Amino acid sequence: MNIVMLDVKTLGDDLSFEQFEHFGELSVYSATSQAEVETRISDADVIIVNKVKMDEAALAGVKKLKLICVTATGYDNIDIEYCRAHGIGVCNVTGYSTDSVAQITAAMALSLYSHIGSYNRYVAEGRYTLSGVQNHLNPVYHEISGKTWGILGLGNIGRRVAHIAEALGCMVLVFKRIPDEHFMCTDVDTICSNADILSLHLPLTLDTYNILNARRINMMKQNAVLINVSRGAVMDEDAAVRAYENGLIGGLGIDVYSSEPIPEDSPYMRIAGKDNVILTPHMAWGAYESRVRCMKEIEKNIDDFLRGGKRNRIV
Repeated sequence: MNIVMLDVKTLGDDLSFEQFEHFGELSVYSATSQAEVETRISDADVIIVNKVKMDEAALAGVKKLKLICVTATGYDNIDIEYCRAHGIGVCNVTGYSTDSVAQITAAMALSLYSHIGSYNRYVAEGRYTLSGVQNHLNPVYHEISGKTWGILGLGNIGRRVAHIAEALGCMVLVFKRIPDEHFMCTDVDTICSNADILSLHLPLTLDTYNILNARRINMMKQNAVLINVSRGAVMDEDAAVRAYENGLIGGLGIDVYSSEPIPEDSPYMRIAGKDNVILTPHMAWGAYESRVRCMKEIEKNIDDFLRGGKRNRIV
């Protein structure tokens, strides 16, 4: 059996993939362009992929392919209907990055709401030393306890963030299509209007595309912070940047982008390095423990598939 890994560079430089060798011949590529896909997967029985698009154009010439394993929870880079029509199995991985993404979400929220970046720069640039004053309390920051934390999406990650928010003393408002008895569920507009912190934990689907549009972003409180660690296209990126630039929201924490890596003409580049803006390179999922867990889950998915099972099967 031939197993092909197409873009292991996206998984970091510190992982071993030898656990896949007992399934058969393993080919590992650091990165694969769309032009290289057809050649590299032409003899594959199993493909392990993170970000490379597996659309009809890429898959049309493949004859032996039995399974595509996505090293992520989201699978919007896979043409699911094509795979279903041609008998190609698709597996994702769920739950592996919950703690990692929740940790980064909380870190962003605490940093942005407390203006940690501004205070750090005040000391690092020598202004504290030159001030002659023992304390510096500008910009003003507020306690997070007692504030409202809005959460769009209550999957594994959203639920973990909700528990963290509660532990910090926040009132939690949740948007979830099927109400959850453990949390106060409401509509997106109500959350946008009331949240002091708003974090996004949604998969990218036709229903969630641009769900946080310009109208909803402009409904947010002036000091609210907005965090997106899900998919870039679930929100209007330009509207979010303009809201920050115009002082309509208090801060942005962004780890995901509609085009990755972030292009030079992205609206985010206008505010990179500004006060209360945190832009990270789609790393929230990637704590070391999370990535090791992900590879173990992929191994289990392949093993179960070969035994006739449907573990983590999308198709």
